[in-house]
Amino acid sequence: MGSTRTGRRWASAWVAGGLSLVLAVLSGYAAVGGWRQAGILDRVAADSGNTDAYQQVAFLAGWETALLQSALDEPTGPERRQVVEVGVLVRAATVKMAGVDRDHEQRAASIAQSRTELQPAIDTYLAQLRRGDTAGARATLETVIEPRSASLMGDVLTELNLHLAAHARYQAAAQHESRLLWWGGVASFVVGLIVLALFLFSIRSHRRRVETMAATDALTGLPNRAAFTARAGLASADGETDTTVLTVNLDGFRDVNEQLGHQIGDLLLIEAGERLRASMREHDVVARIGGDEFAVLLRDGDSALGEALAARLTAAFDQPFLIGEVTVDLEVSIGAATARDGDDVTTLLQHADMAMREAKEHRLGFHRFSGDHGQDTAARLTLLGDLRRALDSGGELTLHYQPKIAMDTGEVAGVEALARWQHPTKGWVSPGEFIPVLETTSLIHRFTDRVLRVALTQAREWLDGGHRVAVSVNISTRSLLDESFPDRVAELLTETGVPGDQLCIEVTEHSVMSDPATAIEAMRRIRALGVRTSIDDYGTGYSSMTYLKLLPLDELKVDRSFVQDMTNDRSDHALVESTVELGRNLGLTVVAEGVEDAATASALRELGCDVAQGFLYAKPMPAEAVTERLGRRTVESPA
Repeated sequence: MGSTRTGRRWASAWVAGGLSLVLAVLSGYAAVGGWRQAGILDRVAADSGNTDAYQQVAFLAGWETALLQSALDEPTGPERRQVVEVGVLVRAATVKMAGVDRDHEQRAASIAQSRTELQPAIDTYLAQLRRGDTAGARATLETVIEPRSASLMGDVLTELNLHLAAHARYQAAAQHESRLLWWGGVASFVVGLIVLALFLFSIRSHRRRVETMAATDALTGLPNRAAFTARAGLASADGETDTTVLTVNLDGFRDVNEQLGHQIGDLLLIEAGERLRASMREHDVVARIGGDEFAVLLRDGDSALGEALAARLTAAFDQPFLIGEVTVDLEVSIGAATARDGDDVTTLLQHADMAMREAKEHRLGFHRFSGDHGQDTAARLTLLGDLRRALDSGGELTLHYQPKIAMDTGEVAGVEALARWQHPTKGWVSPGEFIPVLETTSLIHRFTDRVLRVALTQAREWLDGGHRVAVSVNISTRSLLDESFPDRVAELLTETGVPGDQLCIEVTEHSVMSDPATAIEAMRRIRALGVRTSIDDYGTGYSSMTYLKLLPLDELKVDRSFVQDMTNDRSDHALVESTVELGRNLGLTVVAEGVEDAATASALRELGCDVAQGFLYAKPMPAEAVTERLGRRTVESPA
């Protein structure tokens, strides 16, 4: 009995010792396993950072390639400016990638170096686009940029896949350690569950970070255009037909970029985004959808609310921005559109953008889209098709010419070329109907080239007939701001053999004020060809005296709305008088439009106006009729 108890005690001791040993081993294993688990966690975190870096490079490089391809299709669009901005982000991302990936430091550095070596080709490509060398730009894109970009993207994706595979291996190892720690006891089991939960949370967080990055503007942290479109689409799908979209454009932002640099511009965009977000309510969606354009999604079902919130946004920009030691004043132009039955997200954004452009063009601050302010879409598309066919055929679009009369001698001082369209079924179509439609598409460039070619060809015929008559041609905003336009003018002058001083380019105040820096540079290049330049409809726009002084001008045209009533309206008379005096002080030729009676002509002559144009002297007429009048040297005006 005693020996049995002794044996039991020994057995119990052995069991206790064995259990103690097992517990010690399990505890030690748990400690070692915990240490190994911690090491794996650190490794996964580091590898996750490497993976994030490669994903960001892949995303930005793909975006840059898409922008480069889009810039070729629309050289004057916003994509060309965005290429430069995204290129800075790509280079920064590759440098960051090379810095964080210690395991593949040499390969990461090689990828960063490849991107650096690609930059000169991109700079050459953008320079070719600015010069209008589309063929050369296409060759550079297809033979140099796209192959190198594809190779760069392949290297990035290869490294990304390696990191993802390593990431998966470390996750598998961590799960294996967690299963073994289960046998170490309840504590090890709980720790394993916690570790596993942490890993699952890490995976979900990583996925959310990737998804967030794809839907977020990298600069401002706001939702990007894709995310905004998706949110607006969900609102539309939920049947919220009163969904309202505001588009917000920063007036004068381009001047900030050009004069203060892109770094200040980027900081200004960040501050503007924060100011917009702070001005809106918590449930409103604020996004950056373009270079200097933002959008706001309102889902309250009250279209009138847009006006109140737009006023709040406008007031938010009354305070200047303080960027470092630089103070910047900006205003905003806001367009609003409320969804109607059948409107999709794209249509709603287009309507809001159209309203914003209207507000910007007329300096309204805010404008709401209304369906009756433009042509019916089907009719507009039909008209565009007819215009394209007319440009191809060449016979329907012609020019008439209205003489400009020197007031001191009565001689023809020049003519203004005016487009006429003889539609095969509709007859004569007013320029007021088809030119605004042309200006919304790239067809305006073909139309402008056609008008210039016909006008210069006619000027050459008059020169050959012994008549030196300068021809004035009106140029649209879109054509003036096209960087290749001055080069096309030079080619047409050479092609027709017409001296530059026999051509006068007329632009409106709005054309200049929409982008003063670009407009002034274009007019300087045109004037360097010997071509005369003129501001048309002076007095109806918002040009400042500063810009008028800076513009390379030869002529100032007083708008007919002031001239026609100047003999009966003292205010109009004073405006015409001050314009004539201003032109004389600036050394410009002053032309009065809309002269329709002898009393007005006499009043203009007394003020010292140089040239008159209007029905008193002649209506627009075919070139043959002008040639006949040129033979008479002077134009007789009726008593």
